[in-house]
Amino acid sequence: MQGLAPTFVGEFSDNAGRRPAYLICAIIYIAANIGLALQNSYPALMVLRCMQSAGSSGTVALANAVVADIVTPSERGIYIAYTSVAPQVGPTLGPIIGGLLAQYVDWHFIFWFLVIVAAVVFIPIAFFLPETCRKIVGDGSIPPPKWHWSITNTIHVRRAIMEGKPIPWDQRDELAQNRRLRFPNPFAVLALLIQKECGLPLLFIALVCCGLYSTVALIPSQFGRIYGFNELQISLCYIPFGCGCMIAAFVRGYMIDSRFRYHAKRLGVPVVRNRKTDLTNFPIERARIEVALPTLFLGSACIIGFGWTLQSETNLAGPLILLFVIGFCVSATMNSIAVLMIDIYPGRAGTVTAANNLLRCWLGSGATALVVPMIDAMGIGWTCSFFGLIVALFSPILWYIMNRGPQWRRETAEKKVRARPIDDCNVTMLKPRSSARS
Repeated sequence: MQGLAPTFVGEFSDNAGRRPAYLICAIIYIAANIGLALQNSYPALMVLRCMQSAGSSGTVALANAVVADIVTPSERGIYIAYTSVAPQVGPTLGPIIGGLLAQYVDWHFIFWFLVIVAAVVFIPIAFFLPETCRKIVGDGSIPPPKWHWSITNTIHVRRAIMEGKPIPWDQRDELAQNRRLRFPNPFAVLALLIQKECGLPLLFIALVCCGLYSTVALIPSQFGRIYGFNELQISLCYIPFGCGCMIAAFVRGYMIDSRFRYHAKRLGVPVVRNRKTDLTNFPIERARIEVALPTLFLGSACIIGFGWTLQSETNLAGPLILLFVIGFCVSATMNSIAVLMIDIYPGRAGTVTAANNLLRCWLGSGATALVVPMIDAMGIGWTCSFFGLIVALFSPILWYIMNRGPQWRRETAEKKVRARPIDDCNVTMLKPRSSARS
């Protein structure tokens, strides 16, 4: 469900807006947690956990979509890195908080705790988050339809009226006429996966996630067996991994943006704050992927080393240090590719992030299911070596993307230009009255 739900939420938010998608996700998530807190049936637990995941996982796609709406490519790296902090640190804090609640209160209270946390997060969103989807508000100067409004929109409109500024209501109505709300089509996400400029980067990042998930998945069974830890002690072993992810978020974003500015300066492309840069002839693939390559190979080496330290049953310090480096390297690599995907598809950020979720979650769940049987069959060292070497062996995909990516984007842009006159004629034929009014 974590992989499937964003395929609906992402496309819905690209067409209907970010605010409605956030509020729907919040209602589903909070309702599922209330149901989980009140039940004692295992089948109900499974069904409600699927609902809970459907409500929460879609918000990852929405966060990246909001960044694509409001941040230019020259500053996008650091903002995407910031949005990755919570999804990557959450799995570190979750086992600790859940273990403490289950040990000292009752497992039902875990879900009441999640209801409280969700309310603390989503109530401010409901009241103050303005709509950012460019199909609805343009560059932010166009007021959204009334059912998209927040208190922030009301304040801005009233301030503009008091200052005597014109409110572009006609542009709002024109955008509303051009939008076609429909039930989200998950096949739109699958269509992205078969496109070269999207499918290859997402396939590679899914392989990176397989190595990550396989490493994290073996911690409970192997740390308990080797070091004799209880569940609370095992959960504390996730802290180095979470710290690595957090540091990567605050460091890697600056590196991504600085590399963008380096290539812009080298090519004589002006970079103006809060102004979009034309990426048609810009080597955006090279600017993003160059940053990912060092951490990619270092992370793969640390995954292999992590497996052999556990195989040798070394001092606990060794695996924990390697977990920190793995968290830093894998998070940094994933952030770089995520920024590239939004650069290529800025108008479909929700959909492309959903495609990313679908591929990495489903392949990652398969790796998680396989890791313990693989350990039983071939040992921890060779299991981690398998997942680490897969990433290294498929790394030439990134070199291929850097070399061919600009050509793919130009071909796609040319196809859109050739198709545009036909689309315009169709619009004129089907809607003569609207065209006459405009």
